[in-house]
Amino acid sequence: MAIGTERRAVEMGEVRPRAALLEASAPTPHHEALARLLWHAELRGEPVEPLSGTFPELTLWDAYRVQGIGRALRTAEGEELRGWKVGLTSAAMQEMMGVDQPDAGYLLESMVVSSGAQLRAERLIAPRVEAEIAFLLKAGLQGPGVTREEVLEATQAFAPALEIIDSRIADWRIGIVDTVADNASSGMAAIGDWHDAEDVRVDQLGVSLALGPEVVRGRGDAVLGHPAEAVAWLAATLAEQGERLEPGDIVLPGSVARAVPIAAGQAAYATFDLLGEVSVRLV
Repeated sequence: MAIGTERRAVEMGEVRPRAALLEASAPTPHHEALARLLWHAELRGEPVEPLSGTFPELTLWDAYRVQGIGRALRTAEGEELRGWKVGLTSAAMQEMMGVDQPDAGYLLESMVVSSGAQLRAERLIAPRVEAEIAFLLKAGLQGPGVTREEVLEATQAFAPALEIIDSRIADWRIGIVDTVADNASSGMAAIGDWHDAEDVRVDQLGVSLALGPEVVRGRGDAVLGHPAEAVAWLAATLAEQGERLEPGDIVLPGSVARAVPIAAGQAAYATFDLLGEVSVRLV
């Protein structure tokens, strides 16, 4: 049953305030300088050299510190958190990006649009488009130890989604540290109509993504065997950073197939078994 993108099908009630990101790991001026470097790269549309090359001593924890400061800089300007994204959860994307583990990032309200949206290409540097199955949570999830079954019980609805990923790192020359610091290579997300979770077996959904003459296909189980496993991984990763998933969060669990470059004047269309279609255009 379609719920409609304009409707929040979750009664929010009293929600626990979100803990400060990485509250147990104090950031340093070095972390803030890197966060500002990436933020300014986004604002100017000018990528920077890989952080992992310039600062080879950076660890994954450093990268999440940098990401957390980047989020704080944006929320200080009035941005609001809308949810989370997981990346690099399929073999196709890990091979494409040259990494061997997932990464996590945040979604702000300004990053989420409805299907059919026209996005200004000048906001992006080197965009690529991915087909994903979006989750809408009706209950919170506190890691670690969250199971696939608990994720599905906490899910209100699924929707077809297209994520426009982007990189503030020049030429997509990223390692895991680079993409984590850069908010998991985030960009924008177009979300289609929501469908009741109980009606859908997301691991069995077939998906096709078309951009011009190019068509790529995938299935839900390309995402860590089941997209809910990516959400469980996210809950554990957030717990390490003093965070949790909250009711009303949107979660993008990762692409079901490889990403496709997209440029101004192009439109991407994806068709999902049971969930329908979603599209986005760069202008």
